[in-house]
Amino acid sequence: MKLTLHVWRQKNAAAPGRFVRYEANEVDEHMSFLEMLDVVNEELILKGGEPIVFDHDCREGICGMCGCMVDGKAHGGHKGTTLCQLHMRHFKDGDELWLEPWRAQAFPVIRDLVVDRAAFDRIVAAGGFISVPSGSAPDGNAVLVPKPPAERSMDAAACIGCGACVAACPNAAAALFLGAKITHLGSLPQGQPERMERALNMVAQAHREIFGNCTNIGECEAACPKQIKLDVIARMNRDFLKASFMQRPETEALAG
Repeated sequence: MKLTLHVWRQKNAAAPGRFVRYEANEVDEHMSFLEMLDVVNEELILKGGEPIVFDHDCREGICGMCGCMVDGKAHGGHKGTTLCQLHMRHFKDGDELWLEPWRAQAFPVIRDLVVDRAAFDRIVAAGGFISVPSGSAPDGNAVLVPKPPAERSMDAAACIGCGACVAACPNAAAALFLGAKITHLGSLPQGQPERMERALNMVAQAHREIFGNCTNIGECEAACPKQIKLDVIARMNRDFLKASFMQRPETEALAG
């Protein structure tokens, strides 16, 4: 299989970028997308060229490191699939593919297809911690967790923070990521003491990171490789509004 790649090359966030054409020869249909890029980079290095820079780590769809736009679609557009899980059998001989990084003001380009997603880390850090006693591990049955909240929390915890939701959203909103993290912790009994404060702090940090506002278009859910549902956004909004009303008397008292 032979492919023509148009890859976005950019030295850093301040430098101008452009698409550069490469020929990918002898691509095996059993290769993953990242393995195909590895082969292209090996040829570039042998010819004395600069290899294409892209993020990767586990290559098992777990870590959330890899990701770029392939023909305008996050992770290539295949449902429930990260870039490292996307195989070349989904493409045809002679295809032309356009590769570019996530496009969002909150995700500045580091180099080529790699963007800085530290904004996600700062949002998680703003959520604080769970107040549990330190010491030996508690008994597994000491805190009873009903099945529906447990399943809701586990579904939300599947988020790997890859950033596809932001890249797919026309507003570059981080609502799906934010909702998943708030739902993950806020659904469990252990997360209740800081639940309201967590929602306020994480939403405030997301605004500071210059993510866009959610308008419920749904592109984030379609692009999410872990198929996180829009329900988490509704839960986040509910927690945030409730926390805002709970905080209002304190704010008014201070103003008075």
